[in-house]
Amino acid sequence: QVQLVESGGGLVQAGGSLRLSCLASGRTSSTYAMAWFRQAPGKEREFVARIPRRSGDNTYYADSVKGRFTVSSDNANDTVYLQMNSVKPEDTAVYYCAADRFYRPAPRNIPSDYDTWGQGTQVTVSS
Repeated sequence: QVQLVESGGGLVQAGGSLRLSCLASGRTSSTYAMAWFRQAPGKEREFVARIPRRSGDNTYYADSVKGRFTVSSDNANDTVYLQMNSVKPEDTAVYYCAADRFYRPAPRNIPSDYDTWGQGTQVTVSS
């Protein structure tokens, strides 16, 4: 079993930056990839980015964040990061970290494919 805890959310002005962290614990060796999703009020949970724990696979981004957000990982410390730059008001949401035990061919953005979720961290972007 893997447990995930997100941190780093908060209030930021449009155009600013924020870095989210996701600390994993438990049987992290069983995780193939980690991902970030987000959910705004009244909307469905939306894929943001995915990063494999091992080399040989790629990192993937939603088109809406490509070029602005960067996902990275520190496997030695079981932590995944989401660097958010040039944020926009439409980036306002609760951001969730998720773990997937398996390799996925496209698409890789389906929430039900992910086994474990964190509790989420609120990001609010003011205009």
